[in-house]
Amino acid sequence: MALSWLKRLGGRANPTASTNASTSTDTAHDMSESETPKTRTTRGKTRPWPTELRVSQDRRTLTVTYDDGAAFPLPAEYLRVASPSAEVQGHSPAQRKTVPGKINVQIMQIEPLGNYAAKIVFDDMHSTGIYGWDYLRDLGENRETRWQTYLDELAAKGLSREAQGKPA
Repeated sequence: MALSWLKRLGGRANPTASTNASTSTDTAHDMSESETPKTRTTRGKTRPWPTELRVSQDRRTLTVTYDDGAAFPLPAEYLRVASPSAEVQGHSPAQRKTVPGKINVQIMQIEPLGNYAAKIVFDDMHSTGIYGWDYLRDLGENRETRWQTYLDELAAKGLSREAQGKPA
């Protein structure tokens, strides 16, 4: 079963739509010019902007494609354990949680949040993370390092990627 971030309506995106597990084709959302901010620069440099969000049919991978040609396939487990929510990240680095037992998590829904982010709902009902475009880009660019850090933290705490780990 595939998910798309938004349905295309008459060639334009519907910014009020959300996608859930009832979608039956592998579609994606092409982000229209009307969804991009008037400026997207940092220190005079144009930041890459997402042009497509595509969830795989098995709901286990979100691929984010940017206007500079970069595309990042992000596994649902990785997105879930790196959720930018206060529940996972805490309110300081010392409060950040290592989330075990999410190897089989799936993406159930993606909801747009203005033109700056998306909220991802996972099948474990975690839904409080706001994934900004820059954060998704960072997750893609630093996936190997971040993933290894996560695996090292699990091992150091005696936790597992398997479902028998402590819930977070």
